[in-house]
Amino acid sequence: MSQKRKYQPTESELEILNVLWDKRSATVREVFEALTGNRNTGYTTTLKTMQIMTEKGLLTRDTSSRTHIYLPAVSKEQTQQHFINKMVNGLFDGSPGRLVMGALDNKKLSKDELEEIQNYLKQFE
Repeated sequence: MSQKRKYQPTESELEILNVLWDKRSATVREVFEALTGNRNTGYTTTLKTMQIMTEKGLLTRDTSSRTHIYLPAVSKEQTQQHFINKMVNGLFDGSPGRLVMGALDNKKLSKDELEEIQNYLKQFE
């Protein structure tokens, strides 16, 4: 984002961003329809949220046709990294290891997932 202030998405905004990251671009109607299975919200609420996200710099809007097309203005990777850093610093006393251990303690991993994590960790040895 090339703005003076970087805005971080709220939970509702993250849901919209996830739809747009998957679709790459979409109309308000398409986003609304994708969200109806996840939450109970109205079309106008989705529209207003997306307009606010555009003002914040989280989305861009193509207004060249009658139906506006929205695109994410922030990458999924940047957003994930921001939230990971926020969690590490705020909840895990700055320790990425504590975050990883906490995440692994709460979930049953498949053999493939465990092998993938082990292979990933080898690069840090």
